[in-house]
Amino acid sequence: MSGDEISSQPSERVVPEEHAGARLDWFLAQQFPAYSRVLLRKMITAGGVQVDGQGAKPAYKLRAGQRIVVSLPDLPREGPEPEDVPLNVLYEDEQLAAINKPPGMVVHPGKGHWAGTLTAALQFHFNQLSGVGGASRPGIVHRLDRDTSGVIVVAKTDQAHMRLAEQFETRTVEKEYFAVCVGVPDRDRDTVDQPIGAHPYQREKMAIRRDHPTSREAQTFFEVAERFDGFSALRVFPKSGRTHQIRLHLAHIGLPVLCDRLYGGRARITRGEITRDPSDEQPLLERQALHARRLKIEHPLSGEPLEFVAPLPADIEAVLAALREYRLG
Repeated sequence: MSGDEISSQPSERVVPEEHAGARLDWFLAQQFPAYSRVLLRKMITAGGVQVDGQGAKPAYKLRAGQRIVVSLPDLPREGPEPEDVPLNVLYEDEQLAAINKPPGMVVHPGKGHWAGTLTAALQFHFNQLSGVGGASRPGIVHRLDRDTSGVIVVAKTDQAHMRLAEQFETRTVEKEYFAVCVGVPDRDRDTVDQPIGAHPYQREKMAIRRDHPTSREAQTFFEVAERFDGFSALRVFPKSGRTHQIRLHLAHIGLPVLCDRLYGGRARITRGEITRDPSDEQPLLERQALHARRLKIEHPLSGEPLEFVAPLPADIEAVLAALREYRLG
């Protein structure tokens, strides 16, 4: 990349205390997730990034309070193109909507995922969406992983967006997930209280890390819904909202979410693996068995409580049916 390829429209960031000690290229990758870390390194090397008015190297270790100015190159497109993708709308008014996101749908566009996103569908189905999150994330207040299904709230106005975002930030939102896990807990309910930070060498993963600049406290409460031979169904109530929090916390205590490729080591289970019939190779599930079942918020204008519930999707129901038939203790 040459200096001529750098955009003339700079963005500015101030390094927060929790990111002190982080590499410059890692920090920028967290701030601008639509850009690959390779591209960001090239930008830094080409002089498109200044730290306190000076050039720096990708591996430069940051200090709290430093001011970073980034001249970002243009992405292939500024925002999602509207696409006629079906949406399961659980609730809608003039300020917000609640969507039951299917598994496999990416929430907002990014490298490798420019089409078929939730934001592209939102652009097609709604006349107005908030712009607080930027051009690539219209209406998006929070997110779900691509292969996690369930309730996601969308803001239609900037005012609604800011008030909803405040509820998530202050943890007044009630979130309930449903998970099928490998393994059976030795107690009916428990809380996992472990800090989460960037994985030391796998960018797509998070890790339990203490005393690291990227680490932030995280708590997940769970209770057992059903027990099976070798498996369990849990109701999960995250108290914080860290990336991959539920998946990482459950894996950490020996209960990885079923078919979680990143934290459980496999992404598929067949009917025969549950029935103990090796000849039955019918796939039952090919994504992590995690579903955002319920979300309770205050309406951003009226303050009235709103609760949205998304029924379990067919693939998780199929797994539960097989477990109840063949794996009851």
